Amino acid sequence: QAQLVESGGGLVQPGGSLRLSCVASGFTFDTHAMHWVRQPPVKGLECVATINGVGTWSNHAGDVKGRFTISRDNAKNTLYLQMNSLKPENTAVHFCGKGPISLQRDDYLGQGTQVTVSS
Repeated sequence: QAQLVESGGGLVQPGGSLRLSCVASGFTFDTHAMHWVRQPPVKGLECVATINGVGTWSNHAGDVKGRFTISRDNAKNTLYLQMNSLKPENTAVHFCGKGPISLQRDDYLGQGTQVTVSS
């Protein structure tokens, strides 16, 4: 059974950085594209970034391009999201997922990791 466990969130001041991690188990990690989505307060899920199975291609949402970087370490079955120059509007619960991006909350079984950007 596939499991994804997110971590690395926290409270950070505007302009700060965080690195999120997602440890995968229960499936062959390097054969699946992976992605991050986020859920801001009182809003639905939003795409953040996606990466292919071998880590040679990625795509980032327009508002995070140049500030966030998705990456993966297939030897460690771990997905990352490096978040730099954080803004208050980046406050959200972040979830990782495998395969095609879904914007259905029920498709994400993990608890996610909370990122709060505030002074």
